Amino acid sequence: MRARARVYRDAFTAACTEAGTQVDVYYAGKAFLSVAVARWMTQEGLRIDTASLGELTTALRAGVAPGDIGLHGNNKSDAEIDLALRSGIGRIVLDSLPEVARVAEAAAALGVRAPVMVRVTTGVHAGGHEYISTAHEDQKFGLSLAAPDGEDSPATAAVLAVLARPELELLGLHSHIGSQILDPAGFGVAARAVMTLRAEIARRTGVLVPELDLGGGFGVAYLPGDVPLDPERAAKEMVAALADAGRELDQPLPRLSIEPGRSIVGPAGVTLYTVGTVKPVRTDDGSVRTYVAVDGGMSDNIRPALYGADYHAEIVSRASDAAPTRCRVVGKHCESGDIVVHDVALPGDVAAGDLLAVAVTGAYGRSMASTYNLVPRPGVVAVSGGVATPIVRRESVEDLLALDLG
Repeated sequence: MRARARVYRDAFTAACTEAGTQVDVYYAGKAFLSVAVARWMTQEGLRIDTASLGELTTALRAGVAPGDIGLHGNNKSDAEIDLALRSGIGRIVLDSLPEVARVAEAAAALGVRAPVMVRVTTGVHAGGHEYISTAHEDQKFGLSLAAPDGEDSPATAAVLAVLARPELELLGLHSHIGSQILDPAGFGVAARAVMTLRAEIARRTGVLVPELDLGGGFGVAYLPGDVPLDPERAAKEMVAALADAGRELDQPLPRLSIEPGRSIVGPAGVTLYTVGTVKPVRTDDGSVRTYVAVDGGMSDNIRPALYGADYHAEIVSRASDAAPTRCRVVGKHCESGDIVVHDVALPGDVAAGDLLAVAVTGAYGRSMASTYNLVPRPGVVAVSGGVATPIVRRESVEDLLALDLG
């Protein structure tokens, strides 16, 4: 995980330095955040992006400098805004017009000036399942660049509203176009759209917005043969798109920020299951598929059920010379859709007690975990230099019952 953080830091720093601007790399905590993870990322020169009271509190507890923390969210609570302002975090990303007023009023009550960015939806959407594409118009995030006839776009109106409030400091514009993006071209199109808004704001107000955040969503390889998005290529193409737009619009380059999460922690994480029931099942086409049930499932990885996400699995507790057989790895929950890996070839002698590893689960596995069927959530163990260190304790039934008021 540390190495992948350094790759992003170095690739974008090099591209921006060559172009004559600067960059901040924020680790997107929503992928997976703990106190240890926040510390690792800051030690590698990254900042921390949070999206809830829990994530913000975790980053602060880890000792992250408040100025290196950002807060996202389409429906921020009063408690989240209050903690962000009292702590003096580096930026709050505004997601709606009402939020402009809410943050300004909260800042006025505390006697502080809130550093803010405005999240815009560019109409460019990229990546995987439609649920994780975040820049098309008909969805919950951000403010649209599309302007009704004779009116300002919601994005323009929000920026003007921010500039009208002395309690707010406009740091920049924010764009996030989706997740699991494998072609950086979409970032370039979005960059041009946001740079055009920046030029319009400068023309109308004389204020040149200093920073542009192009979000995250950098894709990873989930299956053997998949090709992930290369950070160095992404950095060069994104910065080149910014530079091209700047020349066409006669603007200097803004400071850039990005928010990789999955692409840093995803490939670093492996989920280890113990095999239980192994059951051959005849399918509708007359063939046989072996169902391999494990001691977890959709409670620790909801993505296959939610998005139809594909993963790869292998038996790692022993070697086997048995011929491979067609398998489906399933969980222990009361849902027929409780599938961990839809199709994978495992040794034909797979049996109860085998240790099965599912790769690339570092992102959105533990962070989206539930206690469905009152199954406790797994712990998280960090490994470095041959030494294993628990960083999140395994949950117990006693932990679940501690919340039950009887």
